[in-house]
Amino acid sequence: MPTSLSLFAIAFSTFLALDLTWIGFVARGFYKSQIGYLMTSNVNWIAAIAFYVLFIVGLLVFVIGPAFQSHSWIQALLYGAFFGLVTYATYDLTNLATTKDWPLLLTVVDLTWGTVLAASVSALTVLIANALKV
Repeated sequence: MPTSLSLFAIAFSTFLALDLTWIGFVARGFYKSQIGYLMTSNVNWIAAIAFYVLFIVGLLVFVIGPAFQSHSWIQALLYGAFFGLVTYATYDLTNLATTKDWPLLLTVVDLTWGTVLAASVSALTVLIANALKV
């Protein structure tokens, strides 16, 4: 399997495991309490998968690929954190600016999660890829 495909597979599976655990178990009640009035009972899986693929491709291009070439999981961690903050801020701060009654607490928690998630996925992908000698 070519390196870029291997990195994508590692990053995608890591992201999926972490984010579904967060959304499905850890923070499910929190999101319901904050924006339950906006949430649907039927997930649009096409949109969700499109987001996951685009987000991982962004991580690969801007964070994981360069960090992997530098053999630096610390670079992946730091740049991943910044990428996560910027991308999640795009969604959350836009909603805070334009959506009536969008909760500030949700924005803070979601920005923190996006930062931690992208940093973790990036660093873990580089560490796993190096361990597997991808």
